[in-house]
Amino acid sequence: MNEVGFVEGRNVTFEHRAAGNEYDRFRAMADYLVRRQVAAIFANGGTAAALAAKAATSTIPIFFYMGGDPVRQGVVGSIDRHCGNITGLAWLGIELGAKRPELLGELLPNVTVIAMLVNPNNPDTELELRDVQEVVRSQGGACLS
Repeated sequence: MNEVGFVEGRNVTFEHRAAGNEYDRFRAMADYLVRRQVAAIFANGGTAAALAAKAATSTIPIFFYMGGDPVRQGVVGSIDRHCGNITGLAWLGIELGAKRPELLGELLPNVTVIAMLVNPNNPDTELELRDVQEVVRSQGGACLS
């Protein structure tokens, strides 16, 4: 930041907020930042943080970082075209969830039941679980969650 002229405490301030595992707190935190009229919001708390920031403002620039498909999760309308005030990075962690039982099936072909530990409060869990269950069922197995 110093290289482009920003010095914390002199001409830029960073406000850090964390919701921990309480995803419903993201909206209140985003609303607070909007009231403070911040210059930008970095939503680093996954899908829940990105959606909360998006719901809180249509004018303040939002940059997200998440582990799923931002189009599928409703964060952005398109990967191809920038539209609105939100953009960011997504890694394919959730989309790779369906690949895991395929790999397990190759490594352990006789396994018919797979257990998956998840965080039920994470808004990405339902989508990932659904994808994994679909793959496991197509392979003739059962998935416990």
